[in-house]
Amino acid sequence: MTSATELFDVTGRSALVTGATGAFGQAAARGLARAGACVTLAGGNGEKLAAVERELREAGARVASIARRPETEEDAGAIVAEAVRAHAGLDIVVSASGMNRVGKITEQPVEEWQAVMDANVKGSWLICRAAGRSMIDQGRGGKIVLVSSTRGRLGHPAGYAAYSPSKAAVDLLTKTLACEWGAHKITVNAIGPTVFRSDLTEWMYSDEDPGRSVREAMLARIPLGRLGEPDDFVGAVLFFSSPASDFCTGQTLYVDGGYTAG
Repeated sequence: MTSATELFDVTGRSALVTGATGAFGQAAARGLARAGACVTLAGGNGEKLAAVERELREAGARVASIARRPETEEDAGAIVAEAVRAHAGLDIVVSASGMNRVGKITEQPVEEWQAVMDANVKGSWLICRAAGRSMIDQGRGGKIVLVSSTRGRLGHPAGYAAYSPSKAAVDLLTKTLACEWGAHKITVNAIGPTVFRSDLTEWMYSDEDPGRSVREAMLARIPLGRLGEPDDFVGAVLFFSSPASDFCTGQTLYVDGGYTAG
């Protein structure tokens, strides 16, 4: 029987993380690096990207970076090529690039809706295509992890008419690619978090209103009684990136404290 250590072993694997300067991307990069993976970071903010790279290097990780988002075919190809160049191939991809623009559908400009769809759906599609081509050519399988959201499963009254459909599309992209690439031993899964602590959500953790009232409304729906912390995301990333999930593909795992359970 395989040991628990071997099941979750990603030592020496080449892991690419897009959106590596965001809360989920940083958590994934740190978790994979701590677990022994060779990590390539991709993100649009060069200054933040350099800071994350420096942090991981100082912790002893093998790390490379490329200051690009998967906005075009050329971008996605260059990102994957850098991971292959830096670490002699590509084994794991965590697609954490994305964005949100809140606005009621009757008021939101179509350009904002399109920007959300481009970042969350087109960007995921492009990086998956580039990574899938590389993994198929390598012939050794691979692990692709997309970042979805509880909002891809549940509606929301506060202006999520762009974000929620975009994450639902990510969920179905996950299932479709799982079917398409199963014969190549490439697993494709998604992680659906609820609200996690980040620079964008830090206000919700405040004891001052509106943070407190918004947080309390959220906590009333979360059986575990708290919002998410970045480290809560890491376990799911390691599961989907490691041999532990070799017979798991096309799934969305909700890391949400039970938010979608009730």
